[in-house]
Amino acid sequence: MAEIEPIADKVTSYFYAQLFLRHPDLRALFPAAMDAQRDRLFKALLTAATHADDAATLTTYLTHLGRGHRKYGTLPEHYPAVGEALICALACHAPSSWGPRTEAAWVSAYTTISQIMIDAATADELRAPAWWQAEVVGHEMRTPDVAVVTVRPDQPYPFLAGQYTALETPWWPRVWRHYSFASAPRSDGVLSFHVKAVPAGWVSNALVHRARPGDVIRLGAPTGSMTVDHSTDNGLLCLGGGTGIAPIKALVEDVAQHGRRRSVDVFYGARRNDDLYDIETMLRMQQSHSWLSVRPVVDDSPAGLLSGGLPGAVREHGPWHTYDVYLSGPPGMIRRGVDTLLGIGVANHRIRHDSIEELVGAAT
Repeated sequence: MAEIEPIADKVTSYFYAQLFLRHPDLRALFPAAMDAQRDRLFKALLTAATHADDAATLTTYLTHLGRGHRKYGTLPEHYPAVGEALICALACHAPSSWGPRTEAAWVSAYTTISQIMIDAATADELRAPAWWQAEVVGHEMRTPDVAVVTVRPDQPYPFLAGQYTALETPWWPRVWRHYSFASAPRSDGVLSFHVKAVPAGWVSNALVHRARPGDVIRLGAPTGSMTVDHSTDNGLLCLGGGTGIAPIKALVEDVAQHGRRRSVDVFYGARRNDDLYDIETMLRMQQSHSWLSVRPVVDDSPAGLLSGGLPGAVREHGPWHTYDVYLSGPPGMIRRGVDTLLGIGVANHRIRHDSIEELVGAAT
């Protein structure tokens, strides 16, 4: 790994070149433009191999990955081709450390990785489709670049509040992006997502600026572990930054639906006051539930609002050591939030968040 990491871009390019040269039929499984996809598969393989001795972490991650790869059309016979390209790329670009023992170790690790993924996909095929079709039934612009998109799946879609899924639009086939559910499961079966259009974001810009009621998108399987433990009465501390307020809103609805009075404190963060696009909804929920407290936090605060960012605002209140903590938002916010929480005495096992880099989240 030390030899590979400084030249990861070169190794990744070589890996895909070998994969598509030797197995050109596999190119159709990938998006037309590889800029977003390029690093993901290779990086996942390397990271999984690094954790080959951590059976619990590896199995949890790869089971999820194997199920998720069904939506790409991945089949068991594709795995040997990927392994062949992986070994070829590593052997070519790690001459100082490569040898019979190293190759045997990587072959062994990849064999384990692929079998876990194949078994997970096979088991998942018995209980769920590879993807769901969903019709857009609502599209509400909240800011010039944030939309609430509501869809109705074509068949029952089981999920838990706090989870997320992958979305694919008809305008960018085979390009999938992750979005959290913005509500708890509803009796009418519809799902809502908060989507912010980001520069060069193909899926986000399509969902915000192009999607309209009647359009049909695809949903991957629900995933994520940022869910509420309803077997306890622990208080909940929820930090939502930007569109990260979406799963926090879902968690609040989930607590309300279960009918157990437990303290829920929400810190809703944004850079500017105008970016608190869902604050009215959250404040209405606060008025309806005596156990809920909602605190808006902006970096440049007008009078009456907390300032200084979410971690600082959380540090000023509390104590929180008896609470279960949920974080959702930009990666930097999550990292700072976790550091702050650990620093004020919140136990690591009480802190929950889902990273889009799923394996990194599982490993840490």
